[in-house]
Amino acid sequence: MNGDYFMTTSKILTSIAVMAVMTYCIRVLPMAIFRKKIQNRFVQSFLAYVPYAVLSAMTFPAIFSCTDSTASAAAGCAAAVILAYLGKSLLTVAVGASVVVYLVQLFLVF
Repeated sequence: MNGDYFMTTSKILTSIAVMAVMTYCIRVLPMAIFRKKIQNRFVQSFLAYVPYAVLSAMTFPAIFSCTDSTASAAAGCAAAVILAYLGKSLLTVAVGASVVVYLVQLFLVF
């Protein structure tokens, strides 16, 4: 095997170190910059919704690319939205959406 295709141990350790420093900086810099409590209502509400927006941005593309059928993905997404709107737990929403996708896939084959 040619050594050009594999990373050396020093490159791997350097990559891990750079990632660790960057992760640390991303987590520490906001605390260092914003020492006082944020009083602005707009900024507070914006920051309150950031986790939901990021989760949605990561989840929705995966929902529609995980199955071969757009219909089953849309049905599962609709089921998840309805269950979440009704205030069901995260486990109930996930299992319910998965069951709906499975059933739609099952009936699409026949």
